[in-house]
Amino acid sequence: MTLAAFSLLDLLADDGPDESQDERITDAALAAFMEFGIRRTSMGEIAKRAAISPATLYRRFSGKDHLVWTVGRREVRRLIALVDAQVNVADTPEEQVVTMATAFLSALRQNALLHRLLSTEPEIVLPLLTTQGGVVLALGRAYVADFIRRVQAAAGPPAFDPEPVAEMVARVALSLALTPETSLPVNDDAAFRLFARRHIAGALGLSAVSATP
Repeated sequence: MTLAAFSLLDLLADDGPDESQDERITDAALAAFMEFGIRRTSMGEIAKRAAISPATLYRRFSGKDHLVWTVGRREVRRLIALVDAQVNVADTPEEQVVTMATAFLSALRQNALLHRLLSTEPEIVLPLLTTQGGVVLALGRAYVADFIRRVQAAAGPPAFDPEPVAEMVARVALSLALTPETSLPVNDDAAFRLFARRHIAGALGLSAVSATP
């Protein structure tokens, strides 16, 4: 099974209750990818770290591509859960948008696996985020569009189609992940909150253009 065989639905689907063995295998794969990189990590190394036989590993995962995708999917889910956990539904829609943008940027900036692969194996990860990045963009667009709809439902901005805005946000986020050098205040959460309040919430018709982060 290749990475191209998976769809957005595969990425978003709920697998049901976690199986401890699969979680252990995924943990082992992530640890090996962090230490050796994807190219130098063998299925045998993953099996050894998971304390299972190679035959058992191949019964659970068809190959390394399958494991790479599984690790990536779990990282994306964890990032989304981390962002969602910081968005207080009791806050105003403006504050929710500011918090979502700031939390997402912070989570992206601190993702060790992404930075490890971009710095050591760009030839593997770059195609998955550029020429083959449709699934990643679709996931980002789906998440942001859903977020905007939730804000709209909470008597936020006037109703508008959130898909084009979500597309723009997803593409900017992906660009920041690939090229972190920027004039945006991405390394200062307070400054970025002010930026998000003025320009992101403002673009959604939410911002009071407050001078307070």
